[in-house]
Amino acid sequence: MTGLRIATRESPLALWQTEHVAARLRECHPQLEVTLVPMTTRGDQVLDKPLAEIGGKGLFLKELEVAMLEDRADLAVHSCKDMPAQMESPFVIAALLPRADHSDALVSPRYRSLDELPQGARVGTSSLRRRVQLLKLRPDLKVLDLRGNVGTRLGKLDAGDYDAIILASAGLMRLGLDQRIAARLQPPDFLPAAAQGVIAIECREDANEVRELVAALHDADSATSSAAERAFTRALGGSCDVPIGAFARITGAELSLHGLVASVDGSAQLRDQITGRAAEAKRLGDSLAQRMIDRGARDLLEGPGPRA
Repeated sequence: MTGLRIATRESPLALWQTEHVAARLRECHPQLEVTLVPMTTRGDQVLDKPLAEIGGKGLFLKELEVAMLEDRADLAVHSCKDMPAQMESPFVIAALLPRADHSDALVSPRYRSLDELPQGARVGTSSLRRRVQLLKLRPDLKVLDLRGNVGTRLGKLDAGDYDAIILASAGLMRLGLDQRIAARLQPPDFLPAAAQGVIAIECREDANEVRELVAALHDADSATSSAAERAFTRALGGSCDVPIGAFARITGAELSLHGLVASVDGSAQLRDQITGRAAEAKRLGDSLAQRMIDRGARDLLEGPGPRA
């Protein structure tokens, strides 16, 4: 195989991630010609409604997957946190890159921490997971929906539409916007989405040559922590319209996994933690999910409450 075509969204962050993967592939395979196939997804086009109302994060993947099915692209690059917890045939995650910063970031031109935000401050986020955790810590906040790429969201903040917004730290860092981070919201108090900070490479199951080429980029620790977090989310039926957070930390041969499940309105939340062998990451994720199901997690996820 002499060339690889990478499907990518056209947002600055998606292009950065894809260029990063392309550069790594060229380093590993100097004779390989790597080209980008940029495209706009429905998730990028519809910005006036919450993701949960228009089909979820899968909208960011669909057009890219169609391009692979129609042989217009060989692989696609995504933020792993935006990918379904359960991949559907004929697609697989072929490689996961080393994890960047896993945390969520508080971004504000005036306030340097959640505690500094005034009573009733307007905070923007498109994520139910972030919304329920914010309101648990600061019930007085007015949490408002916020869509668009990183630049669009920062523009709305700078225009005064919000007092603060929450974004993924990794995305800001990749775009050279580290200075916009006022504070990092860290586990276990504030849990990220499963595999947040991880870049994933997706391709067709039967694309054996592609899978062999991208295997050189695969990071074992990233895969282990992502396996635990994604197994936890998958076992709970997680998607972007339910509030679930997960974070796994590897210490030597041991893995510690923290999980969060909340009702859609955030009024009830369950948290738990499990520790075991890193080699059994998926089993740990499944076990923690089952433990939380036994405590009523399913009732929380399926219970009444306004979807945002």
